[in-house]
Order: sequence, then structure tokens, then C-alpha cells
Amino acid sequence: MGFIDEAKFYVKAGDGGNGCVSFRREKYVPKGGPNGGDGGKGGDVYLVADRNLNSLIDFRYHSHFKAESGVGGQGSDKHGRGGKDCEVRVPLGSVIKDAETGAVYVDLIEPEQVFCAAEGGKGGLGNARFATSTNRAPRKATPGKPGEERWLVIELKLLADVGLIGLPNAGKSTLLSKLSAANPKIAPYPFTTLEPQLGVLHFEYTDPCIIADIPGLVEGAHQGVGLGHQFLRHIERTSILLHLIDVSSDDDQPYEDYQVLARELAAYKRELLDRKHLVVLNKIDLVDEERLAEVQQQFTGLNLPIVAISAEEGDGLESLKELLADLLEKQRAEVRHDLSGD
Repeated sequence: MGFIDEAKFYVKAGDGGNGCVSFRREKYVPKGGPNGGDGGKGGDVYLVADRNLNSLIDFRYHSHFKAESGVGGQGSDKHGRGGKDCEVRVPLGSVIKDAETGAVYVDLIEPEQVFCAAEGGKGGLGNARFATSTNRAPRKATPGKPGEERWLVIELKLLADVGLIGLPNAGKSTLLSKLSAANPKIAPYPFTTLEPQLGVLHFEYTDPCIIADIPGLVEGAHQGVGLGHQFLRHIERTSILLHLIDVSSDDDQPYEDYQVLARELAAYKRELLDRKHLVVLNKIDLVDEERLAEVQQQFTGLNLPIVAISAEEGDGLESLKELLADLLEKQRAEVRHDLSGD
């Protein structure tokens, strides 16, 4: 399986190096002063958000991450070298939690965002630090502090501009492959897509966007039916939700399919209903104009943008692209306005 969206892993920062007890040994100076150096600090463990990663597959094979311990101090006032840090690259959209309490430490949503998952122990002090006017030859040094260690859970919520949602076999994989450079597995049976797929849609006059094909939802998904919770998690961070509806089914089924999707979104997280939604009626190549008009009529009361397409044949895709470009540009303009404070 190429996609894993939750993993448990262990981090251990380096221990601090021990301080050194040492005295100067110079010719003709029988009682040289203390010159024991300090131990080096242990290395830290850092998590770094990487825009080029979109899976936690590496955590299946490597779940323990340790930084290097600091080196002990030496005589002649030589301080020990600090331990090397350990850097762990994780996908954008990773939520880091404590494995025992479930407390969220950080949400890594910015490229190259850094989180210190475990801090290295401080180095111990050498005996040179303890010399005083009354104790010129201290035989005291302190050990290095142990580095932090803990078990963490990493939970991935994909970051995408547009989320494709629909019941199994609505045609999402076909649509994603036509809109972007993605090449998802496509076959005419439910649950072909068992993991989210990402694609990039390029526009002529505005910045490109990321599209996520969220695996087919089923009734009861918000309760974990099928793989509901894993799938719905990835919808949380999409700003536009594209409902893909199969118009080739009988009677009122297309509208009932839409209602199933809307109910599952609301039951999982009501604020998802506040996102921008659009309805895309797919497989128009399989119905006549009269049937298409009947289906369109079913959706007129929703007050949502509606586009009719055939992902298989390419009909209506340019209209869909223009609508997505317009919606995204408006959203980006609102964000720019909010950031400017005007």
C-alpha cells in the first residue's frame, strides 16, 4: 500500500556529554589547577515539513529516530563536541500528537516549517567550573543531562485547494487524470481508489491549484463505515469541494447521491458546509438531453454552481476549469485583502 495517513514513531534526543575532572600537569608545577572541560550538548530531533512528500510510507519501515549524544569534556579545558541533530522530513499537513495523551503539539502546514520534537540534554560541567578561592583543586564534575524521548503520532491531512468527492465509481479518478498530470488507477468498479490522489491543475491566467481525489464515500462514512474517517480527514483542508455526481443512474438517484454526500460532510464536521461547493454532473455522454435536463432540474434549489461534463469524453471540461479558476481567484483575492488589513 503506497499511502499511509497515520503512524506512530519514537524520538530520542542525544544525551549531554559528561564534564571532565582533570588537572594541569606542567613540569615544575606539581599542583596545577583544574582544567577539565564541559561535555557537549546532545543533538535535537527536528521534524521538517516537506512539500515534496505526500505519504507516511517511510514511517512503516523506520519508526525510531535518534540524535547523537554530546561528547564528554577533556583535559586542557577542551569542551566536548555537541551531538549532531536528527532531521526527520514529514509531509505538509502533518499533525503531530503525543502518543499517550493525544495532545496536539504542532500542525505543520508551511513548507520547511520546523518543530523540535525532542531537545538534547545539556552537557555536564567540567571541574574547572568549580574552582573557588577556597577550593583550588575541585574534584567535582557533573554528568550530562539525558535527552528528551517520547512516542509521537503523526496524522496526515492532505493540503489541497480542491477536493473531489463522490460516491464510489462517480468518475473522480478519470476526472483527476483529465484535469491534471496525475495518473490514478482507473477501473469501472467501486473503491478503485483506496488512497487519496493528488494532481496539479494549471490555468492560463492564474496560479495552478492542487486537486485531491478523495476515495469514494459511502453512507455512514462519518461513523467510520468503510474507510470513512481516513477519507473524510483529507477533506478538512480543501477550500473548494467538488461534488461529482453520476447522471446515468435512474430516476432521482443523482440528487439522492448528492444528499448522501452532504449528510456525511455535515455529520463529520458541520463547518465543512461553509466551504465553497459546486456540483459537477458527470457521464453526460451516457444520457440524452431530456434526461440531463431532468437531473439538472433536481439541483436547481441548491443555489450552487452546476456544471455538466463527461470526464471520459472531455465534454464540458473547459467550462469546469474556467469556473474553478474564477472561484480560486476570488478566494485568493479575499485572502490577500485580509492579509493587507484593508
